[in-house]
Amino acid sequence: METAKGTSDSFDSFSSLGTYWRALLHTPHRVWQRGCAVSTVTDQMTEVKARSGAEMDRKLQWWDVIALGVGGMVGAGIFVSTGTAARDHAGPAVVISYLVAGISALLSAFCYTEFAVEMPVAGGAFSYLQITFGEFPAYITGANLVMEYLLSNAAVARSLTSYAASAFGVLEANAWRVEIKNFAAPPGFTHLDFLAVAVVVVLTVCLCFSTKKSSTFNLVMTVLHIVFLLFIIVAGFVKGDSKNLTTAGAAAAAAAPMDDATSRSGFAPFGIRGVFNGAAIVYFSYIGYDAVSTTAEEVKNPAKNMPLGVSGSVIIVTILYCLIALALCMLQPYDMIDSGAPFSTAFRQIAGWEWASNCIGAGASLGILTSLLVAMLGQARYLCVLGRAHVVPYWFATVNSFTNTPVNATIFLGMCTALICFFTDLQVLLSLISIGTLFVFYMVANALIYRRHVVVGKTSPLPTLAYLTALTTLAACFVIVWQSMDSTSTVATTTTTSVNNNSYSSCSGSAALLLVCCASLSIFITGVFWWKVPSVHKGKEWTVPCMPWIAAASIYLNVFLLGSVDTESYIRFAIWTALAVIFYFVYGVHSTHDAEMRALNLEDLEEDHQVTTCKSTAGYCSCLISLVVEFNSATEDHVTVNMMDSKLPSSGNSSTAQSLDINPSAATCGTSCFEPQLINPNIIPAVSAEYIAIPASRR
Repeated sequence: METAKGTSDSFDSFSSLGTYWRALLHTPHRVWQRGCAVSTVTDQMTEVKARSGAEMDRKLQWWDVIALGVGGMVGAGIFVSTGTAARDHAGPAVVISYLVAGISALLSAFCYTEFAVEMPVAGGAFSYLQITFGEFPAYITGANLVMEYLLSNAAVARSLTSYAASAFGVLEANAWRVEIKNFAAPPGFTHLDFLAVAVVVVLTVCLCFSTKKSSTFNLVMTVLHIVFLLFIIVAGFVKGDSKNLTTAGAAAAAAAPMDDATSRSGFAPFGIRGVFNGAAIVYFSYIGYDAVSTTAEEVKNPAKNMPLGVSGSVIIVTILYCLIALALCMLQPYDMIDSGAPFSTAFRQIAGWEWASNCIGAGASLGILTSLLVAMLGQARYLCVLGRAHVVPYWFATVNSFTNTPVNATIFLGMCTALICFFTDLQVLLSLISIGTLFVFYMVANALIYRRHVVVGKTSPLPTLAYLTALTTLAACFVIVWQSMDSTSTVATTTTTSVNNNSYSSCSGSAALLLVCCASLSIFITGVFWWKVPSVHKGKEWTVPCMPWIAAASIYLNVFLLGSVDTESYIRFAIWTALAVIFYFVYGVHSTHDAEMRALNLEDLEEDHQVTTCKSTAGYCSCLISLVVEFNSATEDHVTVNMMDSKLPSSGNSSTAQSLDINPSAATCGTSCFEPQLINPNIIPAVSAEYIAIPASRR
């Protein structure tokens, strides 16, 4: 164990390059020690949460959570992904694709909800993995989520300018942007977007001021956006033709002699495979409820409101998506849908309804506002909890005592988002949020099964780990075979010889048999695991039913959807993950290691009775102390220590800061709740504590 003097040399301050160099030499040992260090629910709910100082207000009700979920999911993606999925993959059966994707999202939402009810903190997936798999997997998850939210928010904010312009009949994407002329800039960097920056700044101010007021604003915008969606649905049913749901367009009939693939008709012209391929595309329209889980720390009665809010929002969005996809396919035959702007193009072909495309632009703008607001809310809370864990600078963990929001994290990420969207068109990076979020959903489902069946020190993790590994392997095999069938089908449709057709039929039969084997084995091992490995942990207030089947289905579906992500996205994902690992090695692991050593030193002092526990008539107070400055001598007259008491009778919050004046010979709590305590003056120089404030004149 390091000495108290070495421990007090905080890595965060970089006060000594020599100390930092010595810490780097111990990096392998520290990574081994801290990488799999598992936190507990009690730690997350008390000590870790208390590191932010002030608490976040619990003011959100279930309808606020539903509005945040709907607002976060129903963004601009629906106006693009529907056309691509319908035209190229599923046809009118894109309605079934949305239903399949909605079921998959609901399964993941169940897994999130159980964790959020048991541990209602702002960390979302990061906190869930930290109490299950340890610090390093949780950090990689959190770092990827922050990066993905940052880049996608910048791209979404920039797209707001184009949609807002289309609401006024301006169809040129860069019409409202300022072009940089006579400047050697790479493509995508030549147009400055002042409107996007202004929107990001306004939303950042709203999120800093009040989560409840931001939620109210989101509720109003979400209601207006739903009104626009209902208009599209009603107009599609009124002006559409049900025959378009089963027949292809004239273009397909004309092209039939050259390409039989384009002459397919019927409700599901591409078969069951087309339905699932379409589900993989439209699933990305559901991404957004992940950010809702980070509001658990600000929700009243999480055991009731989180299940209603998260699951309710997914169900509402699924119904809206199915109806709007049905309306689009009734307006036009699937093969005539414009994959770039499907709804605008469809209404422009209806005589006298050209004005409807402007309404679609206005509706998309409202959807972007709500999804951007929810995503920015979520990213700030992820960064705040990363700061609480010390894997990023502790400054980000601060919660403002006036607004009760993580102001530092919100402003920092808001500035980064504004800067990126001002210069850069990041549409090419939008798929990063898809792969990253699907990876997080996959990890949370694994974590739920692991937590249900493993208790550290009491049960062996080997059966659970073996099952999770086998399930993932079978799911990956299923995806590989599925993708190979897609490639074989593509080759077969471009050839006309009977030899190739017979070869395709043979390959297709073998592939179908392999798919059945993979699915059957997955069901079999899940049944064996359910029968043989008992559940040892279960939440007390709300739990996912039918475990482990629900979480296993979520794992399978998420692996399947990950298989549809393009190779370039995996490369970008790997590059960012590598950068995050490097940051952890050079900063995060040392910061968390030092924080852990400080906590151990304080525990040793308490065990030696050199620091006694604050005692009151209401019981024993929890005195949480951590490092800010180092004591240079034992001759200081006094310092002030913030004591965190969770049992004060008059406290309105769950933890209230109290002042403790420490004298070299004695310490007296500043309120009548505490009794005088004696502290050994010889250990004062060795104490390292957060929330210790020494007057500036004495530092």
